[in-house]
Amino acid sequence: MGLQMRMWLLMALMFGILYGVITGIGTWMGAGNALFYLVLASLFIGFQYLIGPSLVQLMMRVKWVSEREEPELHQMVGELAERAGIPKPRVGISRLAIPNAFAFGKTLRDGRVCVTQEIQRLLNKDQLKAVLGHEISHLKNRDMMIITLLSVIPLMLYWLAWSTLWGGMFGRRREGGGYAVLIGLGAMVLYFVTNLLVLYGSRIREYYADRGSVKLGSSPQHLATALYRLVYRSAQLRRNPQVKQELKRVEGVKAFFLNDVSRAQNEIRELKEIDKDLSGTIDPNELAELRLKRVKLRGVDKMMELFTTHPNMLKRIKHLAHFT
Repeated sequence: MGLQMRMWLLMALMFGILYGVITGIGTWMGAGNALFYLVLASLFIGFQYLIGPSLVQLMMRVKWVSEREEPELHQMVGELAERAGIPKPRVGISRLAIPNAFAFGKTLRDGRVCVTQEIQRLLNKDQLKAVLGHEISHLKNRDMMIITLLSVIPLMLYWLAWSTLWGGMFGRRREGGGYAVLIGLGAMVLYFVTNLLVLYGSRIREYYADRGSVKLGSSPQHLATALYRLVYRSAQLRRNPQVKQELKRVEGVKAFFLNDVSRAQNEIRELKEIDKDLSGTIDPNELAELRLKRVKLRGVDKMMELFTTHPNMLKRIKHLAHFT
């Protein structure tokens, strides 16, 4: 099933859950209140949509750069955007010490692509271009906007659960405390379920952005090597106090990154098995060998993947191997 169809189905399910919760609250409190909560939900989502890019820019410490400052970076982004058939996004440099790249924006015309200085030093031109192709594909697929909107729903359900269980928000709580507790517990369960659905959507879009990078002309081995190097370098840097502090600060927006930096230490052990010659790259022969292998994850790794914003890196590189 295509990315757009999966995302639309996910949106329909998520907003169906939200509508059901709002209708339930409205029925309990009186039919007139359902409209109020529907408007409130729309305002929450609209507010998130409007301020989301500004928050990402602030937390990621982005500095927008001109063509004079970064001519090669601008050229690569411009060529990839032209191939993808989208307007050229703004180009920025993140001052985070973490090697990574990310894309965000409200619309295609508001698209923004950023890299950190660390990733520019880490990757060669072909590998960096493959990474930028991945980010341009996120913009083309419009998945960043969808995930940003969907992520509001678990936050709203958490707020509802907290309000009904501990906040005493509703006027009927004293006279119908049992109902308030039931609503609060139900909202907490739905918060957990919808959060898992948002994470699932986030993982789906990474596979499609990888494929999009290949469609835009990048070699699978260049993107696979870039991912491998990112994981390896991230695992090394996690011991750095400055990086630890930065990771805590950007925890809420790490879904925008190319990989889940917090899982780098675990993933590097799996990826070392692919790099047979210990060259620090994943070549076409190693990708071809991986394509024929069956990837077996431990039960704990399968469970952990459910709670991450990115797919297991070994599975992800195997997915890339199918395009060789």
